[in-house]
Amino acid sequence: MTTMIRVVSCFLVLIILGACSSKPVRHLASDASLVKAGVSTKEDVLTYLGDPDSQQMISATSERWVYNEERQSAAQKVPFLGKMFSSKNYSRIVVTFEGENVVEVRFSSFDSDEFDWSDDYSWQEKRQ
Repeated sequence: MTTMIRVVSCFLVLIILGACSSKPVRHLASDASLVKAGVSTKEDVLTYLGDPDSQQMISATSERWVYNEERQSAAQKVPFLGKMFSSKNYSRIVVTFEGENVVEVRFSSFDSDEFDWSDDYSWQEKRQ
C-alpha cells in the first residue's frame, strides 16, 4: 500500500510541476539593443530575435522584418475579469536589411489605450 501511495504522490508532484511551466517569453526591449545597424547580419538577427512575425520586401535587395510582442499583467490574464484591469502593452522591433546587413533598427512601445485621452476634449466636436 505504501508503494502505491508513493507512486501516486510522485505522479501528483510531476503534474503540479508540469503545470508551472510556461512558454518562453520574448523581451523585445532588451533584445533590440543586441542588433546594431551596420554591424549585425541576418544570421545575427535570427540568433537574437528568432524568426520574424512578418517580412516585407522593400526592393530587390532590401527587406524589412517585424517582431511584435503583447504583454499582459497576471491580473489581465484572469478570464472575464482581466479586461477590467489596465490596458495591454505592445512592443515592436522593425529591422531593415540591405542585402545581408542591418541598416536600420527601430523599437517602439505603446499601450492599447494610449490615444484615448483625445476623446475627452471638446475641440474634436464640430461646432455650427
